[in-house]
Amino acid sequence: MPRLVAVGSIAYDSLETPFGRRERALGGSAVHFSLAARLFTEVGVVGVVGDDFDGEPVLTERGIDTSGIQVVPGGTTFAWEGRYGYDLNVAETLDTRLGVFEHFDPQLGAAHRDAPVLFLGNIQPDLQRSVRAQSNAAFVALDSMNLWIEIAKDSLTAAIGEVDAVILNDGEARQLTGEATLLKAARAISALGPRIVVIKRGEYGAALFVDGRFFGVPGYPLEEVFDPTGAGDSFAGGFVGYLAASGQTSPDLEHLRRAVAYGSIVASFNVEEFGTERVQRLCRDEVDGRVRDFHAMTSFVLA
Repeated sequence: MPRLVAVGSIAYDSLETPFGRRERALGGSAVHFSLAARLFTEVGVVGVVGDDFDGEPVLTERGIDTSGIQVVPGGTTFAWEGRYGYDLNVAETLDTRLGVFEHFDPQLGAAHRDAPVLFLGNIQPDLQRSVRAQSNAAFVALDSMNLWIEIAKDSLTAAIGEVDAVILNDGEARQLTGEATLLKAARAISALGPRIVVIKRGEYGAALFVDGRFFGVPGYPLEEVFDPTGAGDSFAGGFVGYLAASGQTSPDLEHLRRAVAYGSIVASFNVEEFGTERVQRLCRDEVDGRVRDFHAMTSFVLA
């Protein structure tokens, strides 16, 4: 039985940035998350694909449990095409083909229901609530996006009230709460129910709000960035994967701080190449080494 189960999209991404292009790169929230989380713990992925999908070996070679992936005969896998300019924080969507993902109705098998940690990736909030109701997990984290805030805010608010941790980017946190500052936004999200609120800030780092306390890290400095696609899901995979490996069902502040650092570092590797290419071959020693560098860059002694 995997210790951590991730439910979300499995996709093919066609990507263009000023530094190159990839066609049908393996992607999707569940894929980016699972590849990152597997650096820390046993992971199972739940998703849906068409019979055109040939990316499963990438996951199984990394030791990810793919028994929860449903293959729909005659169907096509979710596909997204996007383009970035030199501002890599902004993606222009050129085409979206939902394929079999349009009718995704995730169902957890027995082993996945009893996994102690559950990650609800960026899917429709009512589906997130359905999966949460099926799961016996002691710790549940949720991610979302601006679309669901726009068209399903009440459902998303209800889903947030049923989980332990919420992971959003800064724009989503402001949009959800109507608050201009991240501190007020985080407090408003926490008031909905979750003990832990993590706000991703892209190249500027990440912030953690837990039990009324604040912790933040900057972005890891990189000389080259090729593609930001999936960086947020890789951050979530590093964050939740590290917590799952700790065995704590109510993680303390120090574990949460380290999890933010590990999530940030895994995301920093993700953007160095296209799609999942870099994280596919990433090893834990590389992550630990960069975390040590990160600690040295951000620590100081009070006079």
